[in-house]
Amino acid sequence: MAISPPFPPYPPHPGGPAEGGALRHAHWWQRAWVRYGALITLLALSGLVILALVREQTGTEGFLVGLGLAVLPVPLLVAAFRWLDRVEPGPWRNMVFAFAWGACAAALIAIVANSFATRWIATATADPSSADTLGATVIAPVVEETAKAAAVLLLFLFRRRDFTGIVDGVVVAGVTATGFAFTENILYLGTAFGTDQLTGDSGIASVTAATFFVRVVMSPFAHPLFTVLTGIGFGVAALSGEGRRVRRVLLPLCGLLLAMGMHALWNGSSTFGELGFFAVYASFMVPAFGLLTWLVVWTRQRELRTVREELPAYTAAGWLSPAEPFALGSMRARRLAREHAGRHLGRPAARAVAEYEAYATSLAFLRHRGRRGRAGADFVVRERELLNELWRRKDVARPALDHAARMTAPPVRVPVAPWPVYGVYGQGQGYGHPAGWGHGSPSGYGYPAGPHPVHNPYQS
Repeated sequence: MAISPPFPPYPPHPGGPAEGGALRHAHWWQRAWVRYGALITLLALSGLVILALVREQTGTEGFLVGLGLAVLPVPLLVAAFRWLDRVEPGPWRNMVFAFAWGACAAALIAIVANSFATRWIATATADPSSADTLGATVIAPVVEETAKAAAVLLLFLFRRRDFTGIVDGVVVAGVTATGFAFTENILYLGTAFGTDQLTGDSGIASVTAATFFVRVVMSPFAHPLFTVLTGIGFGVAALSGEGRRVRRVLLPLCGLLLAMGMHALWNGSSTFGELGFFAVYASFMVPAFGLLTWLVVWTRQRELRTVREELPAYTAAGWLSPAEPFALGSMRARRLAREHAGRHLGRPAARAVAEYEAYATSLAFLRHRGRRGRAGADFVVRERELLNELWRRKDVARPALDHAARMTAPPVRVPVAPWPVYGVYGQGQGYGHPAGWGHGSPSGYGYPAGPHPVHNPYQS
C-alpha cells in the first residue's frame, strides 16, 4: 500500500525566473542585528535632537501644549492607512519605522536644511520677507519631500518582500508623512501658543485655535497626500519586472516631483491673496484627495480579484479547499473566518486564521507576478515557504474559511424541474413552487426546496 506524501504536489511554475543560488557568507556589518542596531540608534539620536530643537523654539509649556494637540489626528490617520492595507497587511515593524523616520529623521533634516537655506537666501538678497516666502514655496517642498521619500526608498530596497504594489507604497508613504506632520504640528502649535502667551489672546480667536483649525481639522491629510504621490511611484515600480531598470528609477522620481509640486502649490497658496488658501483647498486639494482615495480603494478591490483568480491553481494541486479562493477574496468572509475561529477555539486560533489569510494573499500576488514574468530570482523558494506556512495552519484555518464561504456566498436561484412533482399521497403538485428555489446541480436544475435560497459555498 503506497504512503501518501506529507504535502500535495507543487503546482507548475508559472514562468518566473529560476530559483536563486546559495546564500553567501555575510560579513559582520551585513548581519541583521548590526543593521537594526544602527538604524535604531540613528532614529533615537534624531529623536533626541529634534526634541531639543522643538523645545528650544517653543518652550517647555508650548511644547507640551503642541504635543497634546498634534497627537489627536495621528491615531485616525494611522488607522486609515492600516484599513487600506487589510488585504495584505504589512508588518508592524515597517509601519513603526516609517512613522519614526518621518517624525525624527525627516523632521530633523527638514528643520536644519530649511533654516540654513532661508538664512542663506536672506543674507544673499538682504530681504528676509522674500526669503521666508521663497523658502516656504521652493526650498521646503524639495527638502521635506526628499527626506520623507528616503523612508519609502529604504523599505523598497531592503524590505522588498513586503513592498509589492501601489497599496504598499501608499501606506508606507502615508505613515511616514503622518509622523512628519506630527512633529511639524508640535512646532507650529507650540509656537502659536507662545505667541498667545505674549499677546494675552485666548479662546477661539487665538493664534493657537486658528493654527489648530487649519492644520489639524481642515488639512490633517495634507502631508500624507503629498508623499502618497511618491509612494504610488514606488508602488508602480514594484509591479515592474526586474529587467526594467529605467522604469523602476523614473517612476519613483516622477512621483517625487509631483509631490514636490503639490507641496509647493499648497505652501504658496497664502501668496494668492486672502482667499488663496481656501481656493487652493477647495479646487485642488479636496478633489486630489478624493481621486487618490478612489484609486487606492479600486486598487484594493483589484488585489482581491487577483486573490480569487490566482489561488484556484493551488486548489487543483490540493493545497487549498475549493471554497478558500472565494473566502480569501472577500474581506467580509475573512472577518467572519477570524470571528468563527476565535469564538470556537480562542484568540490564538483567530490569530492563526489571520496569518493564514496574509500568507495566502502573498502567495496569490507572488504567483501573479510570476505568471507575468515579474517574479524575483527566489520565486520557487518563496512559494515553498508560503505554502508550508499555510499547511501548518490549515487544520485551524480551513474549517473557518469554509464556514465563512458558506455564510457569504450569494444565493443561487435554480429553475424548477419541467416535470410534475408529486406529494406524499401521490397527487400532482403542478410544476413546483413558483419561487423556484432549489439546490444547484451542474446542469443548473434541481428539485424545488421552498421559497428560501440555499447558499452554495463554492459559488463566487
